[in-house]
Amino acid sequence: MNILGIESSCDECAAAVVLDGWRVLSNVVATQIPIHRLYNGVVPELASRAHAEWITPVVQEALAQAGLGPAAVEGVAVTARPGLLGSLLVGLSFAKAFAWARNLPFIAVDHMLAHLYAPRLLVSADSGGEAGGSGPASAEPPAYPFLGLLVSGGHSIICRVHGFDNIEVLGTTIDDAAGEAFDKVAKHYGFGYPGGAAIDGLARTGDPGVFRFSMPNLHKGGRRYDVSYSGLKTAAIINLEQFRAKPDSPLERPANIAASFQRTAVEILLRSLFRAVEDTGLTTVVIGGGVAANSLLRARVSERKDIRSIFPPLEFCGDNGAMVAGLGYQYLARGDRSPLTVTASARVSAFKRPYP
Repeated sequence: MNILGIESSCDECAAAVVLDGWRVLSNVVATQIPIHRLYNGVVPELASRAHAEWITPVVQEALAQAGLGPAAVEGVAVTARPGLLGSLLVGLSFAKAFAWARNLPFIAVDHMLAHLYAPRLLVSADSGGEAGGSGPASAEPPAYPFLGLLVSGGHSIICRVHGFDNIEVLGTTIDDAAGEAFDKVAKHYGFGYPGGAAIDGLARTGDPGVFRFSMPNLHKGGRRYDVSYSGLKTAAIINLEQFRAKPDSPLERPANIAASFQRTAVEILLRSLFRAVEDTGLTTVVIGGGVAANSLLRARVSERKDIRSIFPPLEFCGDNGAMVAGLGYQYLARGDRSPLTVTASARVSAFKRPYP
């Protein structure tokens, strides 16, 4: 079953065609980084305008790369939540129109659940990708339940995964998400945009021990798996010198800031994740979202030999249409359909919660 997936939740205008939920026939991502780099962050109005301009050619290119015409598409999946409302509405409106015009089954999906699905994708050799074969990306897809770690610019979620559409949120951020903290620190110091990739690259030449930032102490209400990044962000931007541990380090200061910040940011995630592993007894962890591309996070999780860690390929860490199409197939194959009256939602209340 060829599913057209459309993703427009933030600043990536993306479309893909996926066969039977795992074989990626095409994956087209039109990035808006050059537009938003001027502002060191995503400007929602500019993002939605670019989506409106680009969505048609992006879908056309996805079909062309898959070697298919519109008549070969058998279902349409699209991101409906969470994200920037204006951007979501562009992709959702296009997907509805495409499905209605061709009388195709249509499903609206959750962006974060799609990130969780991304490690199951496999690039078809026929599409010019790096991988090929006749099965899912993971030779042994994880059996339910397993733990999920979803980290992006807007969310930091630790969850127990009972099914492709059924997660139990164990912990989440009480303030800023991990990706947002990376972006804000990078913006303050002029490290570059996007902030996560800029800090990751800069940190490779830095000393992570020059600044020793404090870990958040979430002691109220038994919030054992929650995370917080507002304190780390403030420490790195406003109170940096209070946390200097090596006054005479010979390395350049920007690289040291990046390396020290990144180390603490990753440790905040891992402290909560490893607690969840210990408490639940679940030793398979699937990691998804833009921050899943972070090299230190990948290395630190992989160090735990008692944990089976599953990361998506780098091309599927960021926002993309393939993960949407893959997840959408699972719903459509089960017989689920979304009404054409479905609308977008900027937030999912369960993905963030107040403290305590």
